[in-house]
Amino acid sequence: MPAAFDLRRLGWRLADHAAGTAGDTPCPQLVLPAGLSLRAWLALVSAPRPQLGRTVMLGIDDPHARARLLRMGFGDALGWGVALHELETRIARMVERAEMVPRLRQAGALRLDLLAREAFVAGRAVGLHPREFALLWRLADVPGNAVSQRELLGDVWRLSFRPETNSLAVHVSRLRAKLRLSGLDGLVETLPDGAYRLAVGPPGTGTGTFALDAPSRLGKEHRYHPHPTIRQDTTSCAMK
Repeated sequence: MPAAFDLRRLGWRLADHAAGTAGDTPCPQLVLPAGLSLRAWLALVSAPRPQLGRTVMLGIDDPHARARLLRMGFGDALGWGVALHELETRIARMVERAEMVPRLRQAGALRLDLLAREAFVAGRAVGLHPREFALLWRLADVPGNAVSQRELLGDVWRLSFRPETNSLAVHVSRLRAKLRLSGLDGLVETLPDGAYRLAVGPPGTGTGTFALDAPSRLGKEHRYHPHPTIRQDTTSCAMK
């Protein structure tokens, strides 16, 4: 970690991401792209859009390169001249912005409208019931990535246990039927372990990171929780 970007100098600490004590807010990431292997770079750019929005690319002195990285969806891109306190402030603002719930989401040809609680294909409504929309919206959190049945039951049904009914499977079946009529057959996939995913783009595998805890002086609103799947790597740094 270059001293210019080492937020531990301001009281942050490396988080114990292996402990699996993640909260609702995943860590942002600091990445030095010059030190990434091709494999790590491909894994990074194929990550879900929300993860890119929480990623800061560092050591980019070329303004054209910074602009290109921002167009790719990264949360920020900074050169070597950024001051440590400015970096800390940018991190806090970036995470706040990334955590704002958008009204609209695009998943391939499917457009989701949170206010209308409806999905549209080529401007035509799919005709979803509220829980069908909630299922689709949750899967669109991480398009291309698996969402377990336990997560769906907790996030959509607010259940902490598996019910005896097959309500989840029934709703998924109805959702698929409506998507099929809209020309999107196969959009919702079932994986071998029973999880579901939107078949949009390659699954994001993320990138190796360090996780950091913010100092207490930042206040409760800036105390981010570590993500349970973050891996350590010497080429990038995630902060919380």
